[in-house]
Amino acid sequence: MKAFNKIFALAVAVIITVFVTANVILLKDSTGGRPYLVEVSRLVNEIENGNAYDISDCKYVTGVSEYAEDFYNSHSDYVIREINGELYRFDYTADGSVDKAETIIVVNVILSIMSVVIIAVMIYIRAKILAPFEKLTDIPYELSKGNLTAPVKEAKNRFFGRFVWGVDMLRENMEQQKERELNLQREKKMLLLSLSHDIKTPLSAIKLYSKALLMEEEISSGHARALLGLEDSEKQLEIAENINAKADEIEGYVAEIITASREEFLSLDVTMGEFYLSELVTKIKLYYTEKLSLIKTDFFVGEYGDCLISGDLDRSVEVVQNIMENAIKYGDGKEISISFSEEEGCILIAVKNSGCTLPDTDLPHIFESFWRGANAENLKGSGLGLYICRQLMHRMNGEVFAQINDGDMCVTAVFGKTSIHG
Repeated sequence: MKAFNKIFALAVAVIITVFVTANVILLKDSTGGRPYLVEVSRLVNEIENGNAYDISDCKYVTGVSEYAEDFYNSHSDYVIREINGELYRFDYTADGSVDKAETIIVVNVILSIMSVVIIAVMIYIRAKILAPFEKLTDIPYELSKGNLTAPVKEAKNRFFGRFVWGVDMLRENMEQQKERELNLQREKKMLLLSLSHDIKTPLSAIKLYSKALLMEEEISSGHARALLGLEDSEKQLEIAENINAKADEIEGYVAEIITASREEFLSLDVTMGEFYLSELVTKIKLYYTEKLSLIKTDFFVGEYGDCLISGDLDRSVEVVQNIMENAIKYGDGKEISISFSEEEGCILIAVKNSGCTLPDTDLPHIFESFWRGANAENLKGSGLGLYICRQLMHRMNGEVFAQINDGDMCVTAVFGKTSIHG
């Protein structure tokens, strides 16, 4: 605003200078204030050459008189010239200044109009553009300080309406992003606390087994050795294997902690699009057919009609994989099957595993973050698999739910169908 004020003052100074210069030029006579002399000189030249002269076209000279008795008596201004030995009197008037005055008036009017227009435009720019914009300059500063709660005041002019709207949308997005980051940090902390607690169990077991091995040489009493189960080398080998198993368990927890420390942890971004159901099924079959075969688990994939599904293919594969891993981990390892059905324009993908050990009372909680059921006591995990499934399905406008039927666990993902293929 200060720079504009300087420019405004400079513009006013230039306008004043133009006014003064124009008037000085117009008031200044090109003949030194005696424009009639030009006409006198022309008439003198005509008389010297013996030509007839005519003053009707003269603007200033009003009469020409030869020398006579009343030669010097005239009611107007005059000049005398000697021509060919004779005296001539040239009467003149300075009334031509009237035209000059008219010219000066016209020029001043034009300059005045131009000056008023320029000044009015600059005042308008200052009042309607610069002044509102100056009020908006505090907004980026407040946003940089993290002040994201106060909404941006709407500018009631046509120049900054969309700009203010865009800034307010940016503020809301930043506020939402901040909230997501806070939630992410909160979930990370909960996860780390959960994993830290889980580590304590195998660590305590390792300490106990290690203590038993260290005490072996010091224990001479057979009764004491029997209490500790160290009567033979087989028991010692069993203890060593238990130590190794618990060490592997701790290693798994440490890996989850490392994952939780990454920036992208629990990044649940979804890119909506369309994909064929067959693409999803192919990826799942390719991954789990061999894996389940190695652990002697029967794997069945039911028949389905190919169709277009609304969602993110990679995220959909992630959802089904999480459900499959849950079935592998908490089932009895005998059988896992995938079936397909249609209902109200949706595709239902149901993953069922035999030998469910989850109590019915725990079923409503399995999609909660960091929650682990009573059947997970001796199994590694963070309690986030099914939670992530639900979050991803909600972002894809879908749903996921679980049922226990006849001792089997069934988790179903509901996807929106866009059209039938073929």
